[in-house]
Amino acid sequence: MNLDTNKVEIIPFSIELKESIKILNLEWLHKYFKVEPKDERVLSDPQGEIIDKGGLIFYARYNDQIVGTVSLQKIDDTTFELTKMAVSDGNQGLGIGKKLMEHCFNQAKNKGIKKLILYSNRKLLPAIHLYQSFGFIEIPVEEGVYERADIKMEKILSQSK
Repeated sequence: MNLDTNKVEIIPFSIELKESIKILNLEWLHKYFKVEPKDERVLSDPQGEIIDKGGLIFYARYNDQIVGTVSLQKIDDTTFELTKMAVSDGNQGLGIGKKLMEHCFNQAKNKGIKKLILYSNRKLLPAIHLYQSFGFIEIPVEEGVYERADIKMEKILSQSK
């Protein structure tokens, strides 16, 4: 599939699109891992678990189809977790993840977020490469956040506006 990333639009969460975060994330979770209780809770109620707690959810729309999603889940006033990032199977490797990341960085800077963290798995090499290209560095991962997480990364955001 040839995709013109200039025509990919990043849009905010809306209740009408609430199922899209679940559909996209379950697709890759079933493909690579398993759905954990925390995933089920967050994906079944993104409004309550992310938005109402001060977080943000974004979607990538292309030709009126939702082809990707990412969330910034609030940990505290200055730290957010970049989470629930997924791009539909047929659209991976086309720059949608990069566009979602750029949007997250712009939103984080506008909101005064000082640090982004994320959890991932080393077998997701394209994702790890994407995170590194945005300046995320590996830090020690604590136990019990996600069974599948064997790497934790963080990015300290520049304080200049």
